[in-house]
Amino acid sequence: MSLRLFDYPASANCYKVRLLLAQLGRPYERILIDIFGGETLSDEYAAVNPARETPVLELDDGSYLPESGAILAYLAEGTAFMPTDPVERAQVLRWLLFEQTGVMTPIGGLRFRLLTGRLSAEASERRRSLALAALEVLQRHLDRHDFFVGHHYTVADIAIYGYAHVAGEAGVDLADFPAVQAWCARVAGQDGHMNDLEPYPANAMAGAGRSIYG
Repeated sequence: MSLRLFDYPASANCYKVRLLLAQLGRPYERILIDIFGGETLSDEYAAVNPARETPVLELDDGSYLPESGAILAYLAEGTAFMPTDPVERAQVLRWLLFEQTGVMTPIGGLRFRLLTGRLSAEASERRRSLALAALEVLQRHLDRHDFFVGHHYTVADIAIYGYAHVAGEAGVDLADFPAVQAWCARVAGQDGHMNDLEPYPANAMAGAGRSIYG
C-alpha cells in the first residue's frame, strides 16, 4: 500500500477520488484531514499542498499530487477509465476542466454554502440560477449520449457525478433534468460503485471552525 490520500469525508472532490480507487480496486492509506479544525492551515499541510486544499494524493515516490482532476487522470492512465484515442482523451480532459469551473463552482459551491449556513436567501437564488444553467449543459449532452465521452464510462463521468448526484442538496430537483437523472442511475450501476460521501460536520457550520473557507 504505497498510495496515501489526504482526504476530507464531506468533500465531493475527495469522494470522486475514493470512487475511482474503489472501482480500480487500488489499495491506499486514507489520511483524514479536518479542514474546519484548522488542519490545512498548518505549515506541515502547506508542505503537502500550498493551496491548503483536499484531496492530495501522495505517490509511490513520496511526491504530492493535488487537484482532483489531475488525480483522476493519473489514476485512470492505462485503464478502461481513460481512452487511448487522442480525441477521446482530449474530450475527457475537456469535461474534467468543465467540471471544476462549470459544475463544482455553481453546484458544489451552492451545496456547501446552503448546508453550512453561509448564504442569504438573495445570494442563494442567484447561485441557484447558475447551478440550473450548469445542469442544462449536462442535460443537452446527455440527451444524445449515455456517457460523457464516446460510449464508455470514464473519469469524466466520475468527476461530474461527484457533484451532479448531490444537486438536490443544492436545492435543485434532478427530476427537471431527466437525462442527467438517468445518467446518474447508470453511473450508480457501474461495477464497484460506492457512495461514502458524508454530511458536513458541526465544525463546518458558518463561524464554527477555522479554515481557508472562513
